Amino acid sequence: MTRLFGHPGYARFWTADTVSTFGTYLTTVALPLLAIVALDASDAEVGLVNGARWTPYLLFGLLAGVVADRHRRRPILVATDLARAALLALIAALALLGALRVPLLMVLVAAFGALSLLYEAAHQSYLPRLVRPAALTRANARMEQSASLAQTTGPFLGGAVVAAVGAPVAMLVDAVSYLASGLLLATIRRPEPAPAPARRQLGRELREGLSWVYRHRVLAPYALTLHARFLFASMASTAFTLLVVRGLDPELPAERAAVGLGVVLALGGVGAVVGNALSHRVGRWGAGRAILLERVVEPLGWTLAALAVTGTAGWIMVGAAQFVVWLALGISGPNEMGYRQAVTPDRLQGRMNATIRSLNWGMLTVGAPFGGLLAAHLGHRPAIRVAVAGMAVAATVAVLSPIRTARHPEAVPDPEPTPAAR
Repeated sequence: MTRLFGHPGYARFWTADTVSTFGTYLTTVALPLLAIVALDASDAEVGLVNGARWTPYLLFGLLAGVVADRHRRRPILVATDLARAALLALIAALALLGALRVPLLMVLVAAFGALSLLYEAAHQSYLPRLVRPAALTRANARMEQSASLAQTTGPFLGGAVVAAVGAPVAMLVDAVSYLASGLLLATIRRPEPAPAPARRQLGRELREGLSWVYRHRVLAPYALTLHARFLFASMASTAFTLLVVRGLDPELPAERAAVGLGVVLALGGVGAVVGNALSHRVGRWGAGRAILLERVVEPLGWTLAALAVTGTAGWIMVGAAQFVVWLALGISGPNEMGYRQAVTPDRLQGRMNATIRSLNWGMLTVGAPFGGLLAAHLGHRPAIRVAVAGMAVAATVAVLSPIRTARHPEAVPDPEPTPAAR
């Protein structure tokens, strides 16, 4: 078995991803708190800010996949990392100067989302060029272990930084992490072949990516039920943040609640670390079973959050809820990505990833604001319960679908193009 770091370029790719992910979890805490504390945003406005980041995924996600398949992927990764660093630094500077308002924050967050969209389309498509198909599940698991470690410490550090010096400084630290990631990716020297020259037809390329995903026996039900899962999880996540910051202890100042939110999210990171460690073992039962395990267990974790009481017991319950949710996600994530990457030909990697991810994250454009509205009109806990009901329906459909038959293939040959693709 070839060591993962024996694949040329993988070590630097993994390191760059780890650095930027640590910074990202600072912003995970800092962004909503920037809106809540610095801008005095309402529940609905917090939902709109959260949703703004994902709007480009819904509008331009498929185009990002075409771009990732038309060009070398490493230069895209470098450019988008550096641009995101500059944008986060701008948000931090405006906030420190008192010139930031909710509408402007939404615009800047949407621009950040557009850059992240293009980065992620190229990022997930670049890994199969560094690692052979049989090692993809392990490669994804190693990267998610790092992400889980970042999730364990990043939110706690983010909450502490916000409490000590404010949300803008936490976002500035994230900007530095993106800068470091981009510079490190620029040092990868493994040759990356340019896509084969061909006559480009945007409409045909978009249709080919959509057809590959939504006509595939397993990818189709997997993608559709995953889109639903993201919709309802984003509703639950927005209401959950508001519950922790404003609902568990209404007398607690927002700055101290920020520290509590960081601790709670860090417990989710612990769950993800444990899940990642188990992912390869569970994957031996089949990729489909690992995926379905997550779909069934995640609603149970959110249910625990919806039942949270006030006071210390409530803090324990929301922490346990995050642990359970991320334990399930940690088991499923590497198996999902390994399966998707292994069954998809290289020339379709960008479009496959962008098709699935654009609609996944696009669901947050709807789900996050809707979760905020439900929290404002029904209350934080009822909003989470509505989301749990939706996730349970999606999980039932997934269990009854061909997803359960998914296995990890060793390799998939690049099929001959159809006449329309020639």
